[in-house]
Amino acid sequence: MPRGSNAKRERQYEHIKESAEKRGESRKRAEEIAARTVNKERARAGESRMASKSSTQDMSSGEHGGRRSHSGAEGPTYDQLYAQAQRRNIHGRSSMDKAELKKALGS
Repeated sequence: MPRGSNAKRERQYEHIKESAEKRGESRKRAEEIAARTVNKERARAGESRMASKSSTQDMSSGEHGGRRSHSGAEGPTYDQLYAQAQRRNIHGRSSMDKAELKKALGS
C-alpha cells in the first residue's frame, strides 16, 4: 500500500486482492488490480497529493465493475458465459457466440 493510506484503504486493498485471487487471478495480478483500484478511490476522495484527470473525472471503480456484473444492462460477459458453459460441460461451446451461449445456458 502507498504511504499515507489509512486503515480503511488497507482493508479495501486486502478485500479486492482476495476477491481477485478467488476469481483465479495470479497473486501478482490481484495485487496490481487492488492497488490500482484503491489508488483511484483515494484520488477520487481527495486523499492523494497528485491525481490524473482520468482518476478524478472517470467513472468510479464500483460503477465500472457494476457495468460488467451479471445484473448489468448487457448481462454477463462472453467470458462469464463461456466459463459457465464449461462448468456445465456444454458441447460446442468453443464455436458459440455470446447469444448462442446464452441460449444454450437458458439465460
